[in-house]
Amino acid sequence: MRARISRIGNSQGIIIPKPILAEIGVKNDVDMTVENDAIVIRKPRPTVRVGWADDSKAIVAAGGDALAWPEFGNDSDRDLVW
Repeated sequence: MRARISRIGNSQGIIIPKPILAEIGVKNDVDMTVENDAIVIRKPRPTVRVGWADDSKAIVAAGGDALAWPEFGNDSDRDLVW
């Protein structure tokens, strides 16, 4: 498919047809790189740790946040200052 490069403000751009974006599962943002003289557009990789905060809150709400080792293993460990 050929596309025309158009002026957009101080930049230039192309319009990507919706079916092409749908084919790779893109809705809003993309990752764009240059590889071997080609512009490559990919759907973004998931952000690391997405949802961890919500998952932690759910664990606490379910009462699953108890200590794995509620007591110290050695008698002298109680005297340690953290």
